[in-house]
Amino acid sequence: MRLIHPETSAEVDLVRAYAYPAGPCLRVNMVASADGGTWLQGLSGGLSGRGDRQVFWTLRGLADVVLAGAATVRAEGYGPARPRPSWQGLREGRPAAPPVAVITRGLDLDLSGPLFTEAEPYARTIVITCEAAPKERREEAAGRAEVIVAGGERVDPVLALEALRERGLSRVLCEGGPKTNAQLAAADLVDELCLTVSPLLIGGDAARALDGPPSLTHLRLAHVLEDEGFLFTRYVRRDEKAGAL
Repeated sequence: MRLIHPETSAEVDLVRAYAYPAGPCLRVNMVASADGGTWLQGLSGGLSGRGDRQVFWTLRGLADVVLAGAATVRAEGYGPARPRPSWQGLREGRPAAPPVAVITRGLDLDLSGPLFTEAEPYARTIVITCEAAPKERREEAAGRAEVIVAGGERVDPVLALEALRERGLSRVLCEGGPKTNAQLAAADLVDELCLTVSPLLIGGDAARALDGPPSLTHLRLAHVLEDEGFLFTRYVRRDEKAGAL
C-alpha cells in the first residue's frame, strides 16, 4: 500500500493515517465499485480486497463503538468485534474491542445470534431504538443487550449519538448501510467519510454510499492510498464544525 495524496510515499502507517481528531467524531466507512455501487450480489464483501480489509480492521481498532443499521447487520451476518493482536497499542486504556451498536426501529434482530450471545461483557452489544418499537421486543432485547431509546416514532440520530457520547463512546465508526448513512448525513452528523473505491464496474441497482433524503456536507480530501488498484480515500469536513481538521 502506498500514499499518493497529498504527497507520495511507499510506506504507510495506517494508524497514523486514520487517527481520530481531538473531540467527538462520527466516521463513515464504506466500500464502493468504480461506478458507485455499494454491494455485489447483496453483500459488500465482493467489492473488498486485502488492503480494504487492512483499513477496515484499523478503523475498528481506533473506534470506541461500531455503529450499523439493522439491515446491514442482518445482511452481513454481524457478530461482535473481537480483539486482534494489532489492536493492543491502539486500545490502551480502553476495552480490548469496541461494542457494536445497532440502529433499529422495529427490533427485527436475531437476539439469539452471535452478536448478542457472544459479545464480551466489556463490549456488550447496544441496541438503539425508539419508543414506537414493540414493547415486548424492547424488553427481550434488554435481556441480551444494552438498549437505548432515542426518539419517538423513529430513531433520532442526534439523540442516538448523544447517548453514545454520554457513555464515553465519542469516536464512532459507522459501517452503514446506505440508508443509515443518509440519515446521519441529513442530520448533519457526519464528520468523516472513509471510502474505498474498488476497481470494478458492476452496474445493477446497488445503492450509493448514501441512499436517502438529500443532504449537503462539504468535504476536504485528506488523503488517498492505493493498493492493487483499490483507492482508499479519507474525506473530512471543511466547515466550522470540523474544528482543526
